[in-house]
Amino acid sequence: MKSVLTKTLLPLAGLLVAIFLWWLGCWFLARNTPIAENLSPLKAFPVLFQLLGDSLIWEHTVTSLKRVLVGLGFALAIGIPAGILTGVSWRFARATGPLFQFLRMISPLSWMPIAVMVLGVGDAPVYFLLAFAAVWPILLNTAAGVAQMDKNWLLLSRSLSATPWERLTRVILPAIAPHILTGVRLAIGVIWIILVPAEMLGVSAGLGYFILDTRDRLAYHELMATILLIGFLGFLLDYLANRLRRIWIAN
Repeated sequence: MKSVLTKTLLPLAGLLVAIFLWWLGCWFLARNTPIAENLSPLKAFPVLFQLLGDSLIWEHTVTSLKRVLVGLGFALAIGIPAGILTGVSWRFARATGPLFQFLRMISPLSWMPIAVMVLGVGDAPVYFLLAFAAVWPILLNTAAGVAQMDKNWLLLSRSLSATPWERLTRVILPAIAPHILTGVRLAIGVIWIILVPAEMLGVSAGLGYFILDTRDRLAYHELMATILLIGFLGFLLDYLANRLRRIWIAN
């Protein structure tokens, strides 16, 4: 009984309180700013269900998810090798540490004008911004995983005449996989936050583009419904990433 209370009822109660406070805030604002009534949950939830029945919103959603996967793919392709090299080579770690920390602290969105100038308008600058945002949690978590490895495993693999490729694929990667998956989960959260403003770079599809479109049409009830959809999709992506990490650890 206690388990049901803590796992189901308490989160549900928290959501209901948040929705009530949301409605109360909109009601209070609407007394002086009538347009705020369109942001109320009484308007947003019905419109959200209408949007879910419209193929157009799913086209925008699929486009955004594709950009997330591509950006995450680039981040993995860069972050995992760099993280492994940082973990196994103290010289590389010493040489690149200040540079990585410096770059990590630059907001990805500050690169937007340069990305458009160099890569043009379209998907390319969006991919760059997402990959730049996602690479750091993957790199740092991978390096931490290598640093925490039992070095006796590497010594044993060398004594068994394992090749560098065999040491990488059969010793290092399986050992650091939980750390990589933790980095992926963090990276997905960062990507999802950066995605919406990144899709305001002149692309013609995506959830960020749809947000701008609703604003331009003064369709604030659709804007609020889209925000809810973005939050739900982000929650679902985080849940799936965390679930994958737990399954790997359990096995």
